[in-house]
This record gives sequence, C-alpha cells and structure tokens, in this order.
Amino acid sequence: MNEPNPFLDPARLQELYGHASRLAGRTSALMRAKTAGRPVPETIVSLVQTHHGQPDRLGVVLDIGCGRGTSSLVIAEQLRPQCVVGLDAAPSLLAQARERAKELPDSRVDFVEGDFHDLPLPTGSSDVVVAAFCLYHSPHPRNVIAQIARVLAPGGLAVLVTKGLDSYQEMDQLVASAGLDPRADQHDSLYTAAHSGNLADLAASSLDVIAVLDEEHVFTFDGNDHMAQYLATNPKYDLAPGLYGNPGALAATLHEFLPDQPLTTRSRITFVVAQPSEGRPA
Repeated sequence: MNEPNPFLDPARLQELYGHASRLAGRTSALMRAKTAGRPVPETIVSLVQTHHGQPDRLGVVLDIGCGRGTSSLVIAEQLRPQCVVGLDAAPSLLAQARERAKELPDSRVDFVEGDFHDLPLPTGSSDVVVAAFCLYHSPHPRNVIAQIARVLAPGGLAVLVTKGLDSYQEMDQLVASAGLDPRADQHDSLYTAAHSGNLADLAASSLDVIAVLDEEHVFTFDGNDHMAQYLATNPKYDLAPGLYGNPGALAATLHEFLPDQPLTTRSRITFVVAQPSEGRPA
C-alpha cells in the first residue's frame, strides 16, 4: 500500500505550514539555486496583461493559496487592481503575508483565511483568480476549479500554475544515494492531484482554456549545505529522527556520505490561462 501523499494528508498540514519559517527557508534555498526560468509572479502578471480584456482596470484579484504573499504583493504592485485578496488555509503564513504587505505603500491587499473548496467571495466578484502551486493540495481539484469559475466575473480570467510530476528528480536520486531515504526516487510525486500533464483538463471541467505555457526552470545548488537548507523541511522524504527541520544535522550527514559538489535539478512549470465558459451555469 502506498504511503499517503504529504500534500493530501490533513494530519501533516500543521507540520508543513504551521511554521512560516520552514516554508521561507525552503523557498529561499530554492530561489537562491535558480539559474533559469522567469519569476512565476511576474509571469502571472504578464499573462494577465496579455489575455485580460482590461488589465489596467481590474477590480478584485483573488490569489488562492497565497502563502507568504509573494504573488499577491507583485500583483498589487504591477497590476494595481482595486483590491487583491490573498486566501490561504494556514494562519502562520497569512500572518507573515500581512507583515510583508506593510512594506508596500498604498497597497490594497487583504489576506484572509479560508478553504479553497468553498471560496468566501460572492459569485461573479473577481476579475482575476490566481491559483499557483496550490491545486495539488486538494484531493478534488476539479471542485476548487468549479469554485474559481463561480467567483469569476464575466470577462474574467483564471491563471492556474503547477509543476511536472518529475520535478526535482535529480534531488530524489541524490537523497537515495546518500542513504537519507533509500526509497526517495520511488515515492509518488507530490503533485499527483494537479500536475503539468492534467492541469489543462482539470481547468476545462469548469472553464474555457485559452492558453497553456510550459517553462523549464533549472536550479543549481552550490553544495551540501545549500541542499540541506532545501531538504530539511521537504515533506517528500522519510528522513531519520533528528534530521527533519534540522539543516545543520542534515548537512553533516550529507558531508559524511557525499562529496561536496553542485547539484543541478529541474522542474517543469505549467501555466494554464482560462476564462468563464459561455452558457455554463455560474
């Protein structure tokens, strides 16, 4: 029997997102390693500017799974809608998002706690809905997309973003070869619920897909210490007691079993742009 997917296991939500510093550390290490691929928030902005009929006259933009608010703040600064609503289920991430929003002058950004299966916005209220790197946290992503379709205004736009099933497989191989988790390259992908191969079909269940963009993002970690910063809170791996959440101990283990050298890994990032379907009930 396969082990539960950490991204679909409610029992692990507190572990994964109860401490904003863990996500910040993992994200920071990944972004420091990035050598190819456009920043995702800026790509989202570009897609809205290209495909929305009135990108300079936006009302409400809803950013689902906003996390620490990175995309929400870029959207507010570059698109300047009347209001950005960032929604997430993790209070610790929302608290950090609110702190970060204070640095943006004259921003109209509101961060709210909520469930993306039951969006707390009125029907037809949002000119743009963004769902980046969050749909794979739902066992029923079609239901989330149906909610997105419900809250989109006529002429509105949805931008959905996910990763490929084989993202970071080079990291899986390294973790297995180091003995940190001998089955690291055999675990199911974290992104099985909504991945590059099925995102457009998921979107088409409630929306009209108008564009699909695939990009390869490349990351080069400069050595074991850098990799340990990323791996220490990665939920995919079954690490020994004392290693999870402990980059120093994890780095020491990597140094013991592997030469200290760079590692390059890749991820396919898929953007799906969709709009409300004519003739479908709201």
